[in-house]
Amino acid sequence: MQDKQTGLSRKEDKTGKWGQERMKEEQRNWVEEKTDGAKEQKLEERGQWESKVEFILVVLGNVVGLGNVWRFPYLCYKNGGGAFLVPYLLFVAACGVPLFLLENAIGQYTQQGVITCWRRLCPLAEGIGCGVWLVQIYSSISYMTILAWAVFYLILSFNKQLPWASCTNTWNTANCVDISTANWTYQANSTSAALQFWERRVLAISGGIDELGSVRWELALCLLAIWTICYFCVWKGVRSTGKVVYFTAIFPYLMLLVLLVRGLTLPGASQGIVFYLYPDLTRLADPQVWLDAGAQIFYSYSVSSGPLIVLASYNVYNNNCYKDCWLCLLNSGTSFAAGFAVFSVLGFMAHKQGVPIEKVAESGPGLAFIAYPQATAMMPFPQIWAVCFFFMVILLGLDTQFVGVEVVITSIMDLFPGVLRREGRREIFLLFYCVAGFLLGLLFVTEGGMYILQLVDSYACSGTSLISLACTEALVLGWVFGADRINDVIEDMAGVRPSFLFKLCWCFLTPLVCVGTIIFFLVKYQPLTFNHWYVYPDWAYTLGWIMALSSILLIPIVGILKVCTGSGSIKQRFSTLCHPDDNLPLTQKQRAVQQYGVNEGMEMEEMLADEPSQIL
Repeated sequence: MQDKQTGLSRKEDKTGKWGQERMKEEQRNWVEEKTDGAKEQKLEERGQWESKVEFILVVLGNVVGLGNVWRFPYLCYKNGGGAFLVPYLLFVAACGVPLFLLENAIGQYTQQGVITCWRRLCPLAEGIGCGVWLVQIYSSISYMTILAWAVFYLILSFNKQLPWASCTNTWNTANCVDISTANWTYQANSTSAALQFWERRVLAISGGIDELGSVRWELALCLLAIWTICYFCVWKGVRSTGKVVYFTAIFPYLMLLVLLVRGLTLPGASQGIVFYLYPDLTRLADPQVWLDAGAQIFYSYSVSSGPLIVLASYNVYNNNCYKDCWLCLLNSGTSFAAGFAVFSVLGFMAHKQGVPIEKVAESGPGLAFIAYPQATAMMPFPQIWAVCFFFMVILLGLDTQFVGVEVVITSIMDLFPGVLRREGRREIFLLFYCVAGFLLGLLFVTEGGMYILQLVDSYACSGTSLISLACTEALVLGWVFGADRINDVIEDMAGVRPSFLFKLCWCFLTPLVCVGTIIFFLVKYQPLTFNHWYVYPDWAYTLGWIMALSSILLIPIVGILKVCTGSGSIKQRFSTLCHPDDNLPLTQKQRAVQQYGVNEGMEMEEMLADEPSQIL
């Protein structure tokens, strides 16, 4: 059975031409444009992954990041150990996997970035793409600071003596305690050498957000190095990104395996594992446990933040996106395994110090830049383990970061292809963005930068924004674009029709879970503090909420602007703005209906069985 336009049967088609003729025709119309009234100039091709392996590695590198190493293990311990897996797995089934498939499918179907993707599917909801794009900018600029810290630690890991292992340095105070050389009994007024190195040497932290102080030039140089590396990782688009991930996505797994084996062989490791997994079923009655589980899924699976749409947009049309969605489960597996690596080391620390593990278990930067460096200082050959750990942190972060930059760049290039998709202009635009990101990032490496970073991370990149965007995304695609139409699209691309459970999630379960999670957050909301003692000034909280709402409010703002600038009656405007772009690829069923007048309600399986030659 051959397609009349391509001359290829579905089985023979290896290039994705099947069902994509309209898209390719539109792209061919973009290739040549008249300039200066006479001269023609070719636009650069958008590009595709050279192999399926590249796409898989990039997705894995993006979804497996720092959150797997420093956030999931702590949340599991904090929220009931093994009991935490109950809400976590429910969120995986209700939100994680369904949204992962949904975003992969619409990216592959539209072949567009996060803004123009929505313009094609439902122009009224283009604000979702704008909000996602803005969140990604907040995230990429702040995330780079964490990598700059890791580079700084990595460089100092090559010293003959680790600077965070002793109290003989100029930045140490009288109450500093060197716990790496002997057993130590916890004292309330004592601080570890690792903590003083972090606060007094790395951050030189000021008294509050009102006291920015000077730029830490060493961290600024590390930040510049990270932005430079990121630039060269993505400057040629998928052609360069697809090659870099062979190293940046695979090597962290080797490092994690090394650290896991080392951790499990340390004395006291079993104590840490017990604390990590011991089930406390009473914690399931606490709404905060469910909120933490939901937030972790949205963070670690990269749903509603753009990367999945952009990465899938470089796939061929007939890639099996339905099968790809199960890649996200590797994220959860990595998180679970990382917990053993982390808590075996924390158990070792608690054993050596003679203190409860609660005293050494921390989350976020506290784990990566205080607890774990402190643990490496206690081990034989500490420099080796410090280098392994921080090199892993950098690679995990880089994978996520250059995908985030790619989201921003690709989305703008797809929005203005005639301007930016010309020879050399991508590199110039990317350079401009990286320079701007570096300059803005200097705020985070000042003496008061940690306060700003936490404010941006807790509000601008908050779970509230991501969950709100995900809820709107599911409602629009499930009800306006239509869940049945999405299933038709996935079946046409992948050759497999998704389970009815996915439709149930998109239309009902995912939005309900998202709304419930937001309500829990508002009920349990507490103002942000730093180190449990510093309270931000009122203007900082106001700024934080402005950043948090900026991405969410773009949804109604863009929708209202489109309605106001449309033509025809209000009803006609809404009808037009809720209708998908006519240039989207037609599914097999749509082609049959359009070309042969087949009843749209007829099942394609029956049509193919009756008269396959007429339909194809």
